[in-house]
Amino acid sequence: MQKEDTIIDLRNTKDNSDTETYVFEELETLSQKVKSTAGMPQDLTERLTQMLDRLNRMAKLGHYAQEFDTLARYIEVAASIPWEGRTDDRLELGEVKGILDKNHYGMETVKDRMLEYLATMKLIQDRGGDAIARSPVLLLVGLQGIGKTTLAISVAEALGRKFHRIALGAIGSVLELRGRSKVYPEAEPGQIIKALIKTGVRNPVILLDEIEKASGEAGLRSDVMATLLEILDPNQNPEFRDHYVDYPVDLSDVLFICSANNTGTISTALMDRMEVIKMPSYTDAEKIAIARDYLMPKIFANTGLREGELIIDDKLWPGIVRPFGFDSGIRSLGRTLESICRKVAKEVVEGKSTSVNLTEDNLKYYLPK
Repeated sequence: MQKEDTIIDLRNTKDNSDTETYVFEELETLSQKVKSTAGMPQDLTERLTQMLDRLNRMAKLGHYAQEFDTLARYIEVAASIPWEGRTDDRLELGEVKGILDKNHYGMETVKDRMLEYLATMKLIQDRGGDAIARSPVLLLVGLQGIGKTTLAISVAEALGRKFHRIALGAIGSVLELRGRSKVYPEAEPGQIIKALIKTGVRNPVILLDEIEKASGEAGLRSDVMATLLEILDPNQNPEFRDHYVDYPVDLSDVLFICSANNTGTISTALMDRMEVIKMPSYTDAEKIAIARDYLMPKIFANTGLREGELIIDDKLWPGIVRPFGFDSGIRSLGRTLESICRKVAKEVVEGKSTSVNLTEDNLKYYLPK
C-alpha cells in the first residue's frame, strides 16, 4: 500500500516550473538562475526545467542518488553560459594606437599590422557586415618572452573586450577543448565553454597559446588541429557543440587570437585560416628602453621600492640587459631586474642603506648568481 501511495504522489507532481515547490533551497536557486538567464534558447530552457522537476521528485522520495549531483551540476553550467551578454567594441584607431604604444615599445611593423587588421574590422562593421566572420584569425609567431600574450591582452583592452588565455602546450586530449559527456563521473565542459563562463560574455578575446605544442603524438596532434579548425572556422563555430553541454553554442562573436613559437607542426588547413604576424626579437637598445620605462616602474611597485632608493648609472644598462648572453625576449631581463630590486629591498629593510647607487664596482654583486 505504501508503494502505491508513492506512485500516486509522483504522478501528481506538477512539471510546471511556475507552480513547482522545490524541496531543497539549492533547487530553488537553480530554478531562479535558469529563469533569469538572458537569451537562453527556449528548448534548452524547457530541458533544464524538466531536469529540475526530475531532481525535485528525487528529493521528495528522500533518497540520494549520484544522478542528482550530475544533473544539478549540468543545470548550473548550462545556465552560466552567456547566451546573450556581450561588451560593445571600441574601434577608434587613435585610441587603439595609444594603448598599443603604452603597452609596447618598438615593434612598429607589428603594431601597424594590428591597426590594419582592426581598421578592416571597423570598416566591415560600419558597413553592416560580420567583422569577425570575415576577418582571418591572427597567429602571433615569435620566440619566448617576445610579448605575444601581452599583445593579445592589449588588443582586448583596445576593443574593450574581456580576455581569457587557454594554454595548449602538451594538451592531453581533444576533450580538454571539447569537454567530456556528462554521463561520465569526471565529466566537465571544455576550455572554450569555461572561457565563456569565466568572462561572462559571448564575445571575449580568447588567446589560444602555443598551438604548435598541442601534443608530441602525431595522431593526437591531428585531432587537436581538426578541433581547432572547427572552433576557428566561421562556417562551423556558430554551431560548436561541447560534449558536456551537448547543445550548439555560438562562437561566431568570439575574437580568437593564436600564438606559436614556430609554425612547423601546425596543420596546413589551420594555417590557411590564419594570418601570420611575426614578432621580431628586441634589439639591445629596445630592451634598455623597455627595462627603464616599462619594467622598472612595475618592478618597483611589486618589490615595495620607492623612487630614489635604487639609482642605476645609464652606462650600466648594456651589462644588465645582457649579463649572461643574448635573449630574444624580455622575460629573463625582467627576472634580472627583480633580483636586483629584491637585494636592494633587503638592504633597506635591514637598515643597511636607504638608497643604493648601482655602479660598475657593485653591479656584479647585485646581479643574480
